[in-house]
Amino acid sequence: MPIVAIVVIAGSGSGSDWPHLVNNVLPRATLRTLLLLAGVAAATAITGVITAWLTASCEFPLRRLLSVLLVLPLAIPSYLSAYAFGEFLDYTGPVQTTLRAIFGFTSRRDYWFPEIRTTGGAVLVLGSVLYPYIYLAARAMFLMQGRAAADVARTLGAGPLAVFAKVQIPMARPAIMVGLTLVAMETLNDIGAVEYLGVQTLTFSIFDTWLNRGSLAGAAQIACVMLLFVVALLFVERAARRRQRFTSSKTTAAVADQVRLPLRGWKRWAATVACLLPPLFGFAIPVLVLGSYALKRLDQFLSLRLLSALWHSVLISFSTACAAVLLAFLLAYATRAARSPLTTVAGRLASFGYGVPGTVLAMGVLIPLARFDNGVAGLTRDWYGFSTGLLLSGSGFAIIYACTVRFLTMAEGTIDAGFHKLSPHLDMAARTLGRTSAQTLRTVLLPMMRPATLTAALLVFIEAMKELSATIMLRPFNFNTLATLVYEDASRAKVEDASVAAIIIVAAGLVPVFLVSRSLNSTNR
Repeated sequence: MPIVAIVVIAGSGSGSDWPHLVNNVLPRATLRTLLLLAGVAAATAITGVITAWLTASCEFPLRRLLSVLLVLPLAIPSYLSAYAFGEFLDYTGPVQTTLRAIFGFTSRRDYWFPEIRTTGGAVLVLGSVLYPYIYLAARAMFLMQGRAAADVARTLGAGPLAVFAKVQIPMARPAIMVGLTLVAMETLNDIGAVEYLGVQTLTFSIFDTWLNRGSLAGAAQIACVMLLFVVALLFVERAARRRQRFTSSKTTAAVADQVRLPLRGWKRWAATVACLLPPLFGFAIPVLVLGSYALKRLDQFLSLRLLSALWHSVLISFSTACAAVLLAFLLAYATRAARSPLTTVAGRLASFGYGVPGTVLAMGVLIPLARFDNGVAGLTRDWYGFSTGLLLSGSGFAIIYACTVRFLTMAEGTIDAGFHKLSPHLDMAARTLGRTSAQTLRTVLLPMMRPATLTAALLVFIEAMKELSATIMLRPFNFNTLATLVYEDASRAKVEDASVAAIIIVAAGLVPVFLVSRSLNSTNR
């Protein structure tokens, strides 16, 4: 429905906005979006692939610890990273203050320092928190390859770099492309970081055209351009993975037990530094900056403004988790119980929501819900003499709707993976013992699916708590979540006041990171 609504709204405009968009908005916004996508893709690919290869294939000091620390930036939303880097690299921040103290500079004119509020700064910020998508996917693939293919290549005369470039990278290409696609979609979805850093991407142009310029049709037309980006990304990802299938007769745990390539001399310490810098930039700097501010404002933890935003975040996140898990369970169980073209198409359509940026979803959700509310209010006014008001669009329902559409893929993938671990023979055995399909589901499958279901609910809960793009556009008046509270304070140049809510978001984001770290520990022996 959101996508259909966007197309209808884009075509319903008078057409007067389109020339202005084509001449003044789209060229600049499209170019900056492409530059940002290319920069973030290059930065995350280089960082993620190199660190994944080092931790999976080589032995060097602190390897086991660093392989876990490299995942930590997943807990930092991109907008929090932008606020922290803005403070860290600002003229009054610790870096420039230290430079002036060391070299005796007295003003900004005495020295040159790179500006963080540029496209390059946005690449640094987004790349520092998004590379774990590629790191996790590539590392898992490198572990599954084992040493067999690399050893065979070495017997044919290939050196370590040649083995890495010509054997291991091509074999890991499907996983790398999946990670790159996720990175690109998260980059397209971001609005908090790019707005704070002054990079006018297509996402920011939708927000600006709709709310600041009052042109709904113009914003919908830009949203259609963004949907073309999403379709292109999915097409490129599918095309890159075509005919790229590799199998291994060994399990990941068995592969991890094999001897890694020992690095000696300066190379071992260079590998340690290479794996230490990404979590330092992606996690340590944001936490230190925001944490230092939060320690000076401990009284805010009990303020009504923060408690209200925390309650709204929990309410929205819990409702989204319940709705997404219920729908995901229905989709996954339907595929398991009665695989058909209908269930396959339904699953693929449901998974498309994750690729749609939050600003686009917000527009596609709000307008139909508002028209529904206005229709109901008109009927009750005509029939009963009173108006119901904005039942859906004037409450948190619109946020829950958009977040459910966006994060349904995450829940469905987790629950479907859980069903795949249960043998179909369990269903057959229960049926032969006289159980109906409903009884089999209730007494056999549901208890065994509890871990996967709870994991899916937890992941959706945390992601909904961090969501900003859709929430900032769909929230009712005087309705703040933790994410929008941070956004409001940072927009007024009060990052210090936003630090307490930011630290709560980071603490919540560490929960799924902890779950990922547990799985990494099992392959770090």
